[in-house]
Amino acid sequence: QARLVESGGGLVQAGDSLRLSCSGSGRSFSDHVMGWFRQVPGKDREFVASISVSGQKTVYRTSVKGRFAVSRDSAKNTAYLQMNDLKEEDTAVYYCAASDAPGAPSMARWYKFWGQGTQVTVSP
Repeated sequence: QARLVESGGGLVQAGDSLRLSCSGSGRSFSDHVMGWFRQVPGKDREFVASISVSGQKTVYRTSVKGRFAVSRDSAKNTAYLQMNDLKEEDTAVYYCAASDAPGAPSMARWYKFWGQGTQVTVSP
């Protein structure tokens, strides 16, 4: 059974950094776009970043550009989200997802596989 498992979340202070990992199992995700989304209670899940199969195309939501970096290591079946200069508004549950759509889509409906999420809390 294909699974994605996120790790690396936690409680940090504003300005700190975290690196989230998304480990795949049960199948290779090397032929899938990898995406990161986040959600806070009472709000819709929102797109954060995505990376194409080749790794050459990345897409970010405007508010994280220049602070977050998405990457992947297909040999390890793992994707990463490096988050720098974290802000209180980055507090959310972060989900990784995998899509077989072309490019590096930002819409959640294109993603077929989802992890269970990891909590990121940024304090003042």
